[in-house]
Amino acid sequence: MDTVVRGPGSGGGPGVADDRWRPIEAGVLSLRRLLLVCWLGPLALVGAVLPPLLGAPLWALLALPVLAAGGWGWWALARNWRSWRYLERDDDLLISRGVLWQQLTVVPYGRMQLVEVTSGPLERRFGLARLQLHTAAAATDAAIPGLAPAEAERLRDRLTELGEARSAGL
Repeated sequence: MDTVVRGPGSGGGPGVADDRWRPIEAGVLSLRRLLLVCWLGPLALVGAVLPPLLGAPLWALLALPVLAAGGWGWWALARNWRSWRYLERDDDLLISRGVLWQQLTVVPYGRMQLVEVTSGPLERRFGLARLQLHTAAAATDAAIPGLAPAEAERLRDRLTELGEARSAGL
């Protein structure tokens, strides 16, 4: 059975102390920060430049909250990126994520029905892939974003092999 455990923890993930946790790639942080700049940059630029051109320079201060949100987002994205990690154990895969609301997803190998590796255009540009796990319980499907493509393929092959071996007795 797939289980989701929430709560504070120590070590690599909530409630599981182990030094074999593997982080996701740093390219995820770069990609997400690029998206943040692409969304907030034009808004801040319009808010800072347009009011003085229209004769109301004081209204350019409206760009400050957008810039503050961008700074906070830059910091929050780094914190969130550091929270993502996964751990391969003998009988299951653990995925840990979250800063304020920590979440640990435990996926037993025998419950996996499908393991997919996907990579969109931006992810490919940053050398990233996403591993999607579909289990017998659809509500607890899990994903690991930000893997190197070779690692995602290795993990997909290993999890598929272990899933077939564990579910043979079902």
